[in-house]
Amino acid sequence: MLNVPTLWTVFVVNFLALGLIWAYVTRSYPKFAAARFWMASSFVGATGAMAALVRLFVTSPVPLLLGGAGIIAASCFAAMGIQRFYGRPVAWRMMIATAALSVGGTAFFLLVFDQMQLRMTFYTLGQAVPLLLALRLLLSPQDGRVSPGAWLASIVILTIIGIFVARVVGNLLGGDFSAVAGSQGHAVMVLGLLFLSMTLNFGFLLMAMDRLRNEVADLALLDDLTGVANRRHLLQRLGEECARSERSGEPFSLLVIDLDGFKNINDTHGHAAGDACLQHFTLMAQTRLRPGDMLARTGGDEFCVVLPSSSLREAAAIARRVLEVCRQDAAACNGKDIPIAISIGAAQWDRDIGQFPDRLIAHADHALYAAKKNGKNDFAVYDPAPPLSPEPIGPGKAARKFA
Repeated sequence: MLNVPTLWTVFVVNFLALGLIWAYVTRSYPKFAAARFWMASSFVGATGAMAALVRLFVTSPVPLLLGGAGIIAASCFAAMGIQRFYGRPVAWRMMIATAALSVGGTAFFLLVFDQMQLRMTFYTLGQAVPLLLALRLLLSPQDGRVSPGAWLASIVILTIIGIFVARVVGNLLGGDFSAVAGSQGHAVMVLGLLFLSMTLNFGFLLMAMDRLRNEVADLALLDDLTGVANRRHLLQRLGEECARSERSGEPFSLLVIDLDGFKNINDTHGHAAGDACLQHFTLMAQTRLRPGDMLARTGGDEFCVVLPSSSLREAAAIARRVLEVCRQDAAACNGKDIPIAISIGAAQWDRDIGQFPDRLIAHADHALYAAKKNGKNDFAVYDPAPPLSPEPIGPGKAARKFA
């Protein structure tokens, strides 16, 4: 025979342990706001279970009502944690209204008009509605997929709601699955909900681990100062584009950008001003790029732009747009503003490059050198044709400027 008080004691112990785990996660990752709600859900649920256990020692229905309120609040906090996890605003008013209606209905049919079936219906709605509202977020693909933790949490929530429905139907058909009854059926239900509630938190933990792992991976591929891709990410993307072009024969292009006179900016105005210039240029350049283009900072004042499915002529047009926005910004500078001038080299993938991104980078660098030789604050494109000028820029290669 299952002992209901023992099961509720296990419930308290397990949820206190889960609360401590979430407290540790909250302390270690203070920006992970969802953990605070899941911590509150665990501690409030454990408190509600402890209040319900007091019912074993007193005849008053108040501990039972407080315990029910704690369990309802735990469901609300769990649902709010899901909302926060997905970056949605927390529906405080909705949750408070749901909890108040549920607790009010439970109290009325316990203290004023003793009707077990309606009491359990209100109690069940208070737990089920918040979880149902959050279920659609768990099942919504993020970055093209639903994480394993979200799948697990969704399955658990659906199972919990199934048990709630069975409990309400059983009560309406004449059974008694309330805590007051203390029947074997109620004990089995408590055991099932205990297991499922723990599994739900494990699903949340998996979601948290997946999110934190992705954030670490993103940080490894982003430049700390500007927030755009770093050199590692650039080389990874170039390798992918080269392999794709090798298979399809469709070219893509690369821009290499250098800020003119950046060393003089650092020497004259300080490194903080230089950092501000890099950030400002990043914002300007992004306004002239297309969706799918990737801007990367490769080090110092050097940037690259990967232009998928773009010919050399299209690359020249984009280079002209980036150059123009910098020129307009420099013309509008006054007082202590620091004008930013750039030089750009553009190159296009071809069969000779194959799956070797360093060759494409070298071609774009040749064009960048030509742009600087032409007086800076300009752009040039790489021309694989033999040079026509008496002074070649490189061995057997030359860079020319698009009209």
